[in-house]
Amino acid sequence: MIVQNAPTGVETEEDSVKDDKPQELPESLDEGATAFIENFATAWESMNSSRMEGRVLGLLIISDESYMSARRIGRLLHASAGAISTATRQLVAIGFVNQHTVPGDRRHFYRVEDDVWGAFLAGERDYLRKMSAVVRRGLQTPAGQHEGPRRRLVNADRYMTWLTGYHRKMLEDWQTYRDQIDNALGETTPDSEDSV
Repeated sequence: MIVQNAPTGVETEEDSVKDDKPQELPESLDEGATAFIENFATAWESMNSSRMEGRVLGLLIISDESYMSARRIGRLLHASAGAISTATRQLVAIGFVNQHTVPGDRRHFYRVEDDVWGAFLAGERDYLRKMSAVVRRGLQTPAGQHEGPRRRLVNADRYMTWLTGYHRKMLEDWQTYRDQIDNALGETTPDSEDSV
């Protein structure tokens, strides 16, 4: 287990997940989990992203909990509510993290898919659609009629069109590759039965 239980071993009302049976929720991360999270955050930050985003994503990946409240994430990472809110909002926007709702509970919960990278790849399509729309609107402006800007915008439009088509193929190829390995190892993942 990646987290250590509180001395009492009893979950708090604040963090309890409404379920048929009570769950013991760990109160701190073990050394291995902490090292993984910090190494993941360093790698994430090297791609010009926020270190806190990397810490949140690393925690959700390494945790055995199905989902976590924003408050719990903050407590485990020793981070402020504002830092967690900013990081989770950005991670949701780019498709790495999903919001999770618990009926009757108003808190914010977050989770990652078992195939977080495939889910991200699928989520990139929204970005491509938005960017294509922006480029096409740029082509309709007076500035978009001048030779230099028009050439750049036409190339951007062609690139987005090409990438969108290639993107679909890349996602299909990834799912096929993932499923072949799972089948060879006799494993299945929840995502291997459905397309992302």
